[in-house]
Amino acid sequence: MNLASTCDLCDQHKNNADGSFRVLPPVWRDFGGMQRFAGAVSTVKCFEDNSAVREAVSSPGQGRVLVVDGCVRDVAELAQCAVVIKALAAMPLPTDKRNEGQRDVAVQVQGVWIRPGDWLVADEDGTVVLAEQPA
Repeated sequence: MNLASTCDLCDQHKNNADGSFRVLPPVWRDFGGMQRFAGAVSTVKCFEDNSAVREAVSSPGQGRVLVVDGCVRDVAELAQCAVVIKALAAMPLPTDKRNEGQRDVAVQVQGVWIRPGDWLVADEDGTVVLAEQPA
């Protein structure tokens, strides 16, 4: 996949004032085996229950980017996977399985809103969110 770089996208949208282009703060760590990706956003909002995450990753991804309001664990295992995982931190504690959580709702990540259907692009320089797929 030939992706536009986040730097190029920032150059193209530097005067954007309508909120359709957002830059996520540079606070992420990479946990997966890859660092570059782009796709339409699907979200999971969960608190101490990753049941909805497990359900989401068990379904066909269809090129989507899953944005989860939660932490990661099993870091060594994740590093061997051909996926991109960016998170604030790892947490070794297991979650409760209460089958709670919400899928495809707006989530706020470090003060930036990410909505289902937004387009997210990430690479070694950072992560940006657009209201629609870049041309």
